[in-house]
Amino acid sequence: MKKIPFSASASNRRQFLKTSSLLAGGAFVVPRFSIGQSGQSANNKLNIAFIGVGPGQGRGNLTQMANENIVAFCDVDPAQIAKTKEKFPNARTFSDYREMFDNMGNQIDAVGIATPDNTHFVAAMAAADLGKHLFVQKPLVHNIYELRTLCEKTRQNKLVTQMGNQGRAFDGMRHIKEWFDADVLGEVREVIAWTNRPNEGYGFRSGERKKLPDAQPIPQGMDWDKWIGPAPMTGFSEDLHPGYWRGWWDYGCGGLGDIGCHTIDIPYYALQLGHPTKIEVELAGEPNLIYTPSGSVVTYHFPARNGLPPVKVKWIEGPTVPKMAKDFEAAQAVSLAKSGSKEEAKTYADGIFMVGKKQTLFSPGMRPNSPRLYDEDVWQEFRRNRPPQTLPRIKGGNIQEWIRAVKGEGPRPGSHFDYAEGLTELILLGALAIRTGKNIEWDSKKMKITNEPSLNKYIKPKARKGWGEYYRG
Repeated sequence: MKKIPFSASASNRRQFLKTSSLLAGGAFVVPRFSIGQSGQSANNKLNIAFIGVGPGQGRGNLTQMANENIVAFCDVDPAQIAKTKEKFPNARTFSDYREMFDNMGNQIDAVGIATPDNTHFVAAMAAADLGKHLFVQKPLVHNIYELRTLCEKTRQNKLVTQMGNQGRAFDGMRHIKEWFDADVLGEVREVIAWTNRPNEGYGFRSGERKKLPDAQPIPQGMDWDKWIGPAPMTGFSEDLHPGYWRGWWDYGCGGLGDIGCHTIDIPYYALQLGHPTKIEVELAGEPNLIYTPSGSVVTYHFPARNGLPPVKVKWIEGPTVPKMAKDFEAAQAVSLAKSGSKEEAKTYADGIFMVGKKQTLFSPGMRPNSPRLYDEDVWQEFRRNRPPQTLPRIKGGNIQEWIRAVKGEGPRPGSHFDYAEGLTELILLGALAIRTGKNIEWDSKKMKITNEPSLNKYIKPKARKGWGEYYRG
């Protein structure tokens, strides 16, 4: 097939959208192409295409969709295509999602995206332009202009959406919300969350980096230009692809963009946090505009809202662990020693405390797998007399939740983009504070940083030449 230039491809997508928008005039619940029709996607299965099938979430997310019809997938790296093709031999493969849409746009109901952060937006907008339902990994996008633009597009086209912060679908998240709503914690004005990343953990290399990595030969067949997308160009390096891009600010959002979307989602949901008005930052070293530093503390200030008091949320990135966590581990050790157990007290690479006037909640780990009350005696009594369940539980996790919603068989997904928009915004603001070492005063309605106007260039960065279609306005 002759390769279609980007500008022509964009025109074709816009023309297709004009035609298909007639079908989207009413309440949009089920896919336009396959459900209820004969052919490849009969028997109530979705035709799904996936963009970004590398190690980590990409291939894993696609595998969780395997009970649907995987009709196509796309990756700039032929090695990742080859590995994924072993599991999905009948799917068509592409190196460019734009060619995939040009060739198969009318055969696709829904699209999953798990590329590096720098290309979430352009891929998602191309799919949204065609009216495709969207599953996009966290953080949703790479800057706040992208965030507002994508979320508005999905609202206009009445798409079923889900961001890939899977903890939002966990039972533990619902426990926390139910306990808070039942006034178990009392008034909460302080939250402390932490991770050992970027000091340790998947996707990061240890050590300070003050310049972009030296260029290495591009692997045969790899389309490095499309990996870079709208971000600034740099040479290929194994310090970027396939698994180490998160720490580089031009392509990822650091430890906060990686783990904060999980951990800070807990108070964001339970406490209805909304938009922060001020973000303060402390760095262990000097600001680094190239690579995220190891040793950062971000403090978010949220105003009173919906009858709830102001809240400070403190986010701590590795290697520091908050004193409350160390105290809890010490208490664990004493308890185990008294019981004669040979177990050792656990240490927590990630976690969160919600400090209430009555009780403090502790959720160990990056996601709300096993929340509990901090005080051991209170916790043991509480376990025998918990508040009633008031929230529905999600079967099969966040991907199945999204698939059911696309089919019209379940409610709107919990991390739909209207929800994920606010969470992603505060994550991106915190990452920007870490990147620049500057405190931020934020006017969310105007989408402006008011105390440091020079930082507003990061709210809507310039796209690289050839990638500016969705950066206008």
